[in-house]
This record gives sequence, structure tokens and C-alpha cells, in this order.
Amino acid sequence: MRRSSRTPLRSLLAPILFLFGGVTLGALPPTEYSSNPGLPTAALRTRINSEVGKAKQHVPGLGVEVVELGTGSSVYAYHADRSLIPASNQKLFTTAAALDYLGPSYQFETPLLVSGETDDQGNLHGDLAVRGGGDPNFSGRLDNGDSYAAFRRWAQALRRHGIRRILGDLHLADGLFDRQFVHPDWPPEQLMWWYEAPVAALSFSDNCQLLRAWGGATAGQPGIAELVPRIDGLTLSTSLTTTSQNRSHRWKVHRSAGSEVVLVSGALLRGQPPEEAWVTVEDPVAYFAAALRDALLQEGIFVVGATQVDRTLPVAPWRLIAAERRGLPITLAVTNKRSQNFYAESIFKLLGAVSCGRGSWTDGKLAIDDILEHRLGIDPTVTRVVDGSGMSRNNRTTAQQITRLLTGMFRHHSGLEFVTSLPFGGEVGGSLKDRMDEPPYRGNVFAKTGSLNGVSSLSGYAKGKSGRIYAFSILCNNGPVWRGRNAQDSIVKAIIDHG
Repeated sequence: MRRSSRTPLRSLLAPILFLFGGVTLGALPPTEYSSNPGLPTAALRTRINSEVGKAKQHVPGLGVEVVELGTGSSVYAYHADRSLIPASNQKLFTTAAALDYLGPSYQFETPLLVSGETDDQGNLHGDLAVRGGGDPNFSGRLDNGDSYAAFRRWAQALRRHGIRRILGDLHLADGLFDRQFVHPDWPPEQLMWWYEAPVAALSFSDNCQLLRAWGGATAGQPGIAELVPRIDGLTLSTSLTTTSQNRSHRWKVHRSAGSEVVLVSGALLRGQPPEEAWVTVEDPVAYFAAALRDALLQEGIFVVGATQVDRTLPVAPWRLIAAERRGLPITLAVTNKRSQNFYAESIFKLLGAVSCGRGSWTDGKLAIDDILEHRLGIDPTVTRVVDGSGMSRNNRTTAQQITRLLTGMFRHHSGLEFVTSLPFGGEVGGSLKDRMDEPPYRGNVFAKTGSLNGVSSLSGYAKGKSGRIYAFSILCNNGPVWRGRNAQDSIVKAIIDHG
């Protein structure tokens, strides 16, 4: 493993302090950072303790720690060493490890290649190929909603090289990652939903297809359903009907594991906008191929031959036509701000591939364990890493381990990229958009959310009214999720009000 240089804390304070209080109107202006050993005040401890006291009545599995970053000292702890399920706070470990090991300048790269020669009519007497780089960004998310944007750029590059028709095959090399697309710990009854999307070295649109459904013109008519884009991926089987009764307006979507058939049933109100659901595909590489072929055809480029999926590209005099590149920081921002499991697991497998030579969950775990222990000071006997997103209920950590990670990343040479990858209170499109969205909290808390059934977590950074910044972790197990969230918000507000 390569070593990374460290930058003193003080040299990082200016940009991060400008960030805290500068993201929205009404947030506090940056102030002089203090490391006064007499802090925090007793009022801060008392207020946090009061909120923890309320929370533990409803959330028996509670772990809390708050650390003042100027001194690095713990200013409050309640069962901070209790082993708990972190849910999506697991993404903090995944994204921190990626920034430390790969660095913020890392780019996912997916090359488009051709073999053979092109005649005067634009016919390529050879093959087209794509080598998968594990990039999760082939979607409309970063391209103004156009999921085919990257493929259109490839079509433009082919035209610039005089290619209009590929007479050979389309080769897809997916060998960077293994073909265990779904983690064995994930609940099998939820595999059809976007948050359990399969993970492959070549992926398109988060490996999900958009299902739209709406009622017909009059009650009693069949309902209407469609998949977007209209390509091979999933197959619809619908028994939808149309209703004029509000109480009858309900629909159901089901896809069994191992099947490409989506069953759609129920009744939808006439005259209403479409209902939408993102449904995972069974074979992500085949889905990528179908989307690429469709996009090229829309741009006037036809691939005559068959699709060949290989671990590596066959030996041929391949030449580069174009390459799609996406940076690590924007990828981490999607991972953390939107709590996008598919992105986290792609990064997890990538670390396994880059560090251990195999893009699997087993090797991703080995890589992240090593990075966390030897580079970021996290105890592998306390923090159990199973997947990258926190979907597995077998992940375990403590509030103390998370604040240790947060403290280390604040001092890290990539600390700014790490902090800005987190959602902030009231951020549009982020997982904290409806939480702590009023002054003085809006823009003064950057934190990762997490939730599973009976589990809620929130860990990150908060800036107190004094201008001091705190790392905090609040892990809630064995209680209603809404109770956990209310407790987290109350504790963080206490930090901001009294810190």
C-alpha cells in the first residue's frame, strides 16, 4: 500500500471553516478557531446529557460521542464503546478509505476501443469494445438527466473517426469486478429495489430501470405501464386497472430474484400523473450492452454483430477511440449526500481490485480493513466491515470509532473533499434536506445519515455558536427510526447552540 502525506490541522482550517457558515444565508460567519483546554462549558455537557436521557428511554441501543476538534478531546460520551449496527454510516469508512488510498485526483476510466479498418462508406471491418472500470456514473445524474449522454459522446467520437457501421461484434470486458453481483447478506425479498442494485464493472443507470404506471381514460379500463428506457433489461407483466375511487388507488410491483419479469398489479386513479419506481435488473452487463446499442443506434451508428461478454478483451490490435472519465470526489458526493448504496459498493469492489487485484466483496473488505487499521487508526477488532454501504446488518462499529475516523479525516490531506462529500442540514437533494434546515442549524452541520429497520444513525461535524467545530456520532439501535432521528437532531442542535 502506498503511503499518503499528512497536512497539519491548522492549514486545513481556513477552507473548512469557510465552508461551515458559508454554504447558506443565515449561517454563522467563520470565527477564530480555538483550542482552549477549558472548553467545552458545563452547559454543553448538561444539554447533551439531557437529550441523551430522553433518547435512551425509547432507544435502548444508543451510543454517543462528541469530540472537540481543536483539542481532539472527547467532551461527551454515552456508551461510546458499544458495538452497534451503523447502517449507512458505514459509507463513512468506505469513502474515507477511498480518499486515503486512491486520492482525490483518482478518475474512473472506461475506454471505447475498436479493431479493424474503416472503408470509405463508414463501415468498420472489425469489432467495438468497452473495458469496464467500475464507474457507477453511467446515468443521467451528472449529465442533466440524459442517461445516454456518455454513449452519445462515444457516438460523436466514432463519427469523428469516420465510423458509421460496425460490422463485427460488441465486446464488453467486465473482469475488473467479480460476477457476484449481489451481496449474500442483503435481504433477498428486497433485491428488486434500487438500494440493493447489483454491482458490476460495467453498469448503466444504477443498474435499475424506471417503471412508470398510470390509469387509463375511464374507470375499469386497463392501466398502463412502461419501462424507461425501452430496451432489454426487464419484462413487464401487468394486471393494472383504472379506478375513480381514491381509496382503491394502490399498486404493487414485484420481481423475484433470478427473474427478469416485473409483475405490476393494482388500480390507479384515472387522470393522475404516472407513479414511478426504480426496479433493479438481473444482468447489469447485458443491460449496459442494450443501452449502449440503443444510444448508438439513435445517433446513427449500428453494430451488426453480437454482444460478447468477456473477463478480458480478446487479443487484437485495439485502438482507443474515446474514454469516459469521472472523478472520485463527485462520485463520493453522490455516495454520501444521496446515500447511494450502489455507488458505495462500486467503490468497495474497486478498492479490492486496485489493492488486492480482485474486485470482490471479500477483497474489498481486506483492502478497507487494511486501510482503516494501518492508515486511519481504526481498530479492526471493533469495527467489523462486511459491505460498503451499510445494507448488511452484520456491519458493526462504535460511536467512538466513528469520531476517531471523523477526527482523522478532518486532519487528512483530503479532509476538505471528505467533509464536502457529506450532506448538510437543509441541502436540496441531500439526505438532510428536511432536517436542521432552519437557522442557525442550516449549513452548520455536515453529517452522514443512516437507517435500517430499527436502526438510525447520524455522524459528522457540527459548528457551535462559538465557532468551534465538533465531530459527533449518534448510533441508535433497537428503537423506532423516527425516535432515533428526533434524538439525533436534538443532540446536534444542542452542540450548535451551546458549543
